Amino acid sequence: MAESNLLNRLDGLVSRFEEVGTLIADPAVIADMKRFVRLNKEYRDLEKIVATRTEYVNVLNGIQEAKELLETEQDPDMREMAREELETGNSRIPVLEEEIKLLLVPADTQDEKNAIVEIRGGTGGDEAAIFAGDLYRMYVKYCESKDWKVEVTSYTEGTSGGFKEIIFAVTGEGVYGILKYESGVHRVQRIPQTETQGRVHTSAATVAVLPEAEEFDVEIKESDIRTDIFCASGHGGQSVNTTYSAIRLVHIPTGITVQCQDEKSQLKNKAKAMVELRTRIYNMEYQKYLDEIASKRKTMVSSGDRSAKIRTYNYPQGRITDHRINYTIYNLSAFMDGDIQDCIDHLIVAENAERLKESEL
Repeated sequence: MAESNLLNRLDGLVSRFEEVGTLIADPAVIADMKRFVRLNKEYRDLEKIVATRTEYVNVLNGIQEAKELLETEQDPDMREMAREELETGNSRIPVLEEEIKLLLVPADTQDEKNAIVEIRGGTGGDEAAIFAGDLYRMYVKYCESKDWKVEVTSYTEGTSGGFKEIIFAVTGEGVYGILKYESGVHRVQRIPQTETQGRVHTSAATVAVLPEAEEFDVEIKESDIRTDIFCASGHGGQSVNTTYSAIRLVHIPTGITVQCQDEKSQLKNKAKAMVELRTRIYNMEYQKYLDEIASKRKTMVSSGDRSAKIRTYNYPQGRITDHRINYTIYNLSAFMDGDIQDCIDHLIVAENAERLKESEL
């Protein structure tokens, strides 16, 4: 793309950035929370584009000045400095152009949201539940490394350890935009703890990552919700098992059911359950958007196809393979300890390449 064409597109966005900056200071806009939040998000996105544009213009000016110096300057030291400036600028321009093109492609509006993660043991019985527990531990370790907060909503323990199912919320900056790549079927190949013959078995667990819906994303009528209160079960001492603090919410129009028993307080459990209920209702619509992406993107990255096998964890070989991007590494123990950023980075690069191809920029 020609420099002038790129700058022309960016100039319009600079005007919009200034306009949005004025709007978010307007008391009438601040009073309309839904609009205020949307404009704040737009302002942050445009801020990145404007900052990159500023650097791009500065580098272009630096290149022009260096060329003029080389044409007029006789001093060897000054000419050497100009050559270095020219070389640095020419290598930086293609990088900035790629960054700008990517920033101009509309991002998934959900990426900045928090996430609700659901891990379920799949085929493999007890071993699948143990593996689901291993995945949960892996994500907790990863979230700790990112300073994200993890809160368990509900869980059902496996008979030999791990979880038949565990649901938890992750709160932090840009959580969904990063964790969304984990949705799908995770397959493990190893000798199960329950195996006496020492044979390698294949088991699986499914991971679903949902963008957490905010209050203004979904309106739910209180009359559409049936609330069940019951005694919590599991760890937590006598108070958990004897107090009617666990909450089950049933959304009558859709039939969606959620429950929370993590807190000792009924009110806290209901608040957590409401967040999950809003998220699941919101995701019924969001799934249609993901399905549309899936029809365009060959990589299946963030395609929303949660039944697709995305990754294999091979313990005998110490190998991790992500099947969407043919990514293979041999550091399984570190990976299971939460060192998954490199894999996610590769997935983001693949996703961005697909987005650029779609946009034909």
